[in-house]
Amino acid sequence: MKLHKSFVFILGLCCSGIAIGQTPTPVSNANELTILHINDHHSNLDDYPGSLLLKTGKQPQREPVSVSMGGFARVTAAFESLAQNKENVLKLHAGDATTGTLYHSLSAGQADADLMNTVCFDAMTVGNHELDLGDLALFNFIEMLGSHPNCQTPLLSSNLKPGPNSPLGGNVIKPFIVLERGGHKIGIVGVTTAYKTQNASRPDAGTILSDELEAVQNEINRLTEQGINRIIVLAHLGYAAEQKLAQQLSGVDVIIGGDSHTLLGSKALDDYGLEPKGPYPTRLVNADHQPVCLVQAWQYSSVVGELNVRFDADGNVSDCQGQAHVLIGTDFNRKGNPVNVQEQQAILADLAAQTEIMPIEPATSAQSVLEPHREKLLAFASQPVGTAPYDICSRRFPGLAGAGNSKLAGCDVRQHPNPHGGDMQQLVAHAFLMQGKHFGGADIAIQNGGGVRTDIVAGPITVGDIYTVLPFRNMLVRLTMKGHDLKKVLEDAIDSVLAGNTGSYPYAAGLRWDLDLMAPKQNRLTNLQTRQEDGSWVALNPESTYKVITIDFLADGKDGYQHFATAPGIAREDTFLPYADSFLKYVQSHPTLERLPDPEYSTQTIKGMPSLDKWLGFLKK
Repeated sequence: MKLHKSFVFILGLCCSGIAIGQTPTPVSNANELTILHINDHHSNLDDYPGSLLLKTGKQPQREPVSVSMGGFARVTAAFESLAQNKENVLKLHAGDATTGTLYHSLSAGQADADLMNTVCFDAMTVGNHELDLGDLALFNFIEMLGSHPNCQTPLLSSNLKPGPNSPLGGNVIKPFIVLERGGHKIGIVGVTTAYKTQNASRPDAGTILSDELEAVQNEINRLTEQGINRIIVLAHLGYAAEQKLAQQLSGVDVIIGGDSHTLLGSKALDDYGLEPKGPYPTRLVNADHQPVCLVQAWQYSSVVGELNVRFDADGNVSDCQGQAHVLIGTDFNRKGNPVNVQEQQAILADLAAQTEIMPIEPATSAQSVLEPHREKLLAFASQPVGTAPYDICSRRFPGLAGAGNSKLAGCDVRQHPNPHGGDMQQLVAHAFLMQGKHFGGADIAIQNGGGVRTDIVAGPITVGDIYTVLPFRNMLVRLTMKGHDLKKVLEDAIDSVLAGNTGSYPYAAGLRWDLDLMAPKQNRLTNLQTRQEDGSWVALNPESTYKVITIDFLADGKDGYQHFATAPGIAREDTFLPYADSFLKYVQSHPTLERLPDPEYSTQTIKGMPSLDKWLGFLKK
């Protein structure tokens, strides 16, 4: 990520929340409907530093330009701007509003509810992460959303069946609602991903998630029996599952989706450094051979989707158009410095030639709502959550005294990291494993040594310290894989180390090995053992299947871990759980943070390690 917000350009309508270079198109026809939507904002309420490929006028081709992106105050501004002069508008949220940043950890959803009420959504579907803390936490979030005197957002899910003792009973969550726009009744049916919610979130005992297709079709049938023939499914299933659902359902017209964090848009977005996974809208045909329009709006308060739908006299879709608006600021920086006036004019002209990337100023009303929560978050970041009785040392790579990445004087000469590696790296991997076991199950966790950025000094440990150790926006991913694939991943990571990238070195929890750097390629790791629930260690079975927790950066094949991304037999599940949050929870549950016992370290022994003065030459072999 690049620097951001060191320069702000003030341009006319920006400050009133109107998108730069984009004029709302009036919609008055009773058969036309505009749906504005988001999904998966995951408590990401602040903007964040991003980068786009833009034309600055300095050279013919595009070049990286850093700029602030997203933020819920921009979401609010975009909803206000896109709804102007339009009569028939729906504002929808496709789930996973909560879990993802300290805002949620600190306020248990209150910050999200307050910001969502600045938009006032007509409906929201229940996402799997809404149940991460159980039924009562979701009930409390619904109460928070409903506490605003002028906004009552209903939560929907046709397949969530609360248990007999659940606070969600009694129609707290509705299977559908009916709204009227342009004199026409519109049915909106919610649906929640069943398997992931049941197995990777924490619904109460007795609360179940039934079959998605059957539940949605039953509610559509109820609506059509009432003469309602304009049907929207507000789904939290993932782009692939939503495409399948669209073709299986009878009576559906529109699916507003979520869960897979999918950016949809034109191929032109590739030119700007973005990677759309499909068209916006994605046009499909339902079981009645009638058109269905499917959309998603990416993630993390970064996009507001705008879908314009035209219905015929029978309530079928005759046309749908729209785009996912990527929300950015105007604080452009090139090579770490604010752009000059000429460069900014070139950038704005470049952006004015398209409509998918939307420069827009944050809504001041939403900023005012966010500010008290931000102040609490900053205060929380300075609070101690644990204590280190001694320095907890970071070391990218074991066996190399004096050449680690520690910032503490004593750590790089301390003997313990020499045979085993970094204490910090090992604790982080252990925290990932604990989080994975809690949400959906895990056998092993993998973290690259370079992803842990610093040591922890003896004394109080604050929340800010934890986010200094793990400062990136990485999320945990669960990979289901065979033992032989896991060994290849680890061997490839060792090869990356020997090519000069010490940050690739793997640290594992629930798995340990012996390392011989002088052994032939793919044979450097021996005596691989996995830890059983009873604490015993058994040999890694090449043909057994293991659930491996890692970060999305590595799961995407980066830093020497290509096999994670390319092996056909590896199944991936994105948990969208922040990696730093797992370490925060670990420290909170272990307030006296100590090194793990030596048998828990992934590197048990290391052989063939050259002396420091031979290291650079060794790397080139």
